[in-house]
Amino acid sequence: MTAIRTGAVIAAGAGSRLASLGVPKPLVRVAGEPLVGHVLSHFAAAGIERAAVIFNEDEQECAAFVRRRFGAMVSEILVKTTASSLESFREVLAAAPAGRLLVATVDAYLPRADFLAFVRAAERSSDETTVLAVTPFVADEKPLWVRMDGSGRVVAVGGSSGDVVTAGLYVVSERVRSLTPPEALGRLRDFLGWICARGEPVAAVSIPKVIDVDRPSDLALAEALARAEAEPEQAR
Repeated sequence: MTAIRTGAVIAAGAGSRLASLGVPKPLVRVAGEPLVGHVLSHFAAAGIERAAVIFNEDEQECAAFVRRRFGAMVSEILVKTTASSLESFREVLAAAPAGRLLVATVDAYLPRADFLAFVRAAERSSDETTVLAVTPFVADEKPLWVRMDGSGRVVAVGGSSGDVVTAGLYVVSERVRSLTPPEALGRLRDFLGWICARGEPVAAVSIPKVIDVDRPSDLALAEALARAEAEPEQAR
């Protein structure tokens, strides 16, 4: 078991479908906390010691928030508008410290306990394995489907159907971090499909419910999940 101590957050998307809320997407609040605050608090709880974050050039206030709240953990803040999710992914891979890397998209909202369970399960896998968080809960316009075998090994990423969908949370092996993808790949989802197709070891850990917060309706789902998470704690 190898502890995962470094992480990265992808938060450079435009977030246009939440623009009516009047704040950049990483600062959209669920249960009173900005999305980026949820992710980085989860990182800290999981034992992440150093992290990199990427925002787009219109999100200077997001960078200021992270410096103020998480400056001791976030060693690298990139403020750069990228052409695609894959470019953002590769930027944070290059900026983050070497080794296996925990990567999260800023819009993936999930309970703390499920986040920690994913990280601990990923730590139990081999260092050569890239691990995807997946969920059977589908509330996305364009879900990225994953097909698995009986052991939890991922056999295909992409296509029109599958067993589960990706959940915006990954542990990336050092080998995969070093790969140079074909220029034709334009999105992070294409890269995930490519590493699986080329035979890289990829495993999946299932999480009951993860909300991809892209639209106001997703925000309502995330608030409902946050309330459900809080109820057992209040009952103690």
